[in-house]
Amino acid sequence: MGDLKLPGIDYAALAPMLILFGAACVGVLFEALVPKTRRHGVQLGLALVSLVAALVVVIWIRDKRLVTIGGAVAVDGPTLFLQGSILLLGIVSLLLIGERSIEAGGAFVSQAAITVGSQKDLRQAGGQPGATEVYPLTVFALGGMLLFVAANDLLTMFVALEVFSLPLYLLCALARRRRLLSQEAALKYFLLGSYASAFFLFGVALIYGFSGAVDLASIHTAVADPARSEVLLFGGLALVAIGLLFKSAAAPFHVWTPDVYQGAPTPITALMAACTKVAAFGALLRVLYVAFEGVRWDYQPVLGVIAVLTMFVGAVLAVTQTDMKRLLAYSSIANAGYLLVGVLALNKEGLSSTMFYLVAYGFSVLAAFGIVSLVRDAEGEATHLSRWAGLGRKSPLFAGVFSFILLAFAGIPLTSGFTSKFAVFGAAIDGGQTWLVIFGVITSMLLAFPYLRVIVMMWLQEPGETTPAVSIPGFYTSAALAIGVIATFALGVVPAPLLDLTNDAAQFVR
Repeated sequence: MGDLKLPGIDYAALAPMLILFGAACVGVLFEALVPKTRRHGVQLGLALVSLVAALVVVIWIRDKRLVTIGGAVAVDGPTLFLQGSILLLGIVSLLLIGERSIEAGGAFVSQAAITVGSQKDLRQAGGQPGATEVYPLTVFALGGMLLFVAANDLLTMFVALEVFSLPLYLLCALARRRRLLSQEAALKYFLLGSYASAFFLFGVALIYGFSGAVDLASIHTAVADPARSEVLLFGGLALVAIGLLFKSAAAPFHVWTPDVYQGAPTPITALMAACTKVAAFGALLRVLYVAFEGVRWDYQPVLGVIAVLTMFVGAVLAVTQTDMKRLLAYSSIANAGYLLVGVLALNKEGLSSTMFYLVAYGFSVLAAFGIVSLVRDAEGEATHLSRWAGLGRKSPLFAGVFSFILLAFAGIPLTSGFTSKFAVFGAAIDGGQTWLVIFGVITSMLLAFPYLRVIVMMWLQEPGETTPAVSIPGFYTSAALAIGVIATFALGVVPAPLLDLTNDAAQFVR
């Protein structure tokens, strides 16, 4: 790892974050100044342009390696790669969020404050234009994620955690259909997220008591030559890890995930499944690889047990699910366990393979939720598994696409799921964590069952009276599906370019 510090502030390095935060503020102003009939197009355009502009800047500064703002932000290979990944996945997520042709008015409620079940609520569910506040909120959240993966001290990391979490709490409550379920999901996410943030902050206090600083380089130095009780060190590390593992949906801090994934609007669920996971694991990698590298032998077995528990909880409970969104939620939990296997390799290959896995899984899960948003009846999305029986007979194209994505989740060759699992397992073996790989292979076989059950249900059962139709996707959803499927196939067949990119980027600076 390089040791490089530059004085002053490098605004070019901060430009991607500044662009998103600025665009989000402009979006808030547009809510007050632009006529309601034109807000959707203006806000969606602004959000997409800001993300594309930020991505262009990330590519432009790809060779920067520095620490800026007094050591608060580090711009290095992992930062830039993860920021680019968040922006790419965020663009695809925005396409799903911006879709209005599948359901009249879109997936989002027009006014969140209206009492559920009232006449006004029934009228707005019937097709009133959805809230356009979702766009600045989404951009704020993505900006917070960019800062989260770049944070080089724990207080900046905490601020970034809150910046991207608070908009997500609000977005989860804005579903047009099943409003009570959506509001319940948002409340659970908010309460449990608040507890996790409190654990994180208390951990920061303990680590400050141990090291006398909150920047990761100083913590690394204090860990190498401890001058105070190591009880503070390990207590602080445990509490900080709880906050990060909560966002990663790792067991036993996963309990929010199924309820929130089920209740939130499906485009927001897709955003959380793809982008939030990249941000959470990006921060976890930086904390473990930069600040606490000196105590790796102490936390590695503990986090290894959490990885095994996460894989088993996700795989076993996925088998029992009867709702498609909850099934994908437990799939996400299991994939968090596989990502932890890569993290715990604690070598360059582990870092690069984890980053590859995050991108590969992100595109696949966006395509999966894109399909879920299309399977619907007069009441909205039909997410109960029994409703998907015979779907392959009614809509063979979309059933085929969904089957391909499920096979990718199962890790079948020629898909990104196989390549990414092979990469993280190989890195773990090189890092001496063969026992984790054994559990990973076992849980992968268990997790294949619910995926194959859905495929069998779609293709080998006759359509019933309750089998819903698949809506014709609009342009935005079609584009999101095409990007997700192409990326899933391409990263399974020709993964070398992205693997080379992640390998080149796998170098932290302090």
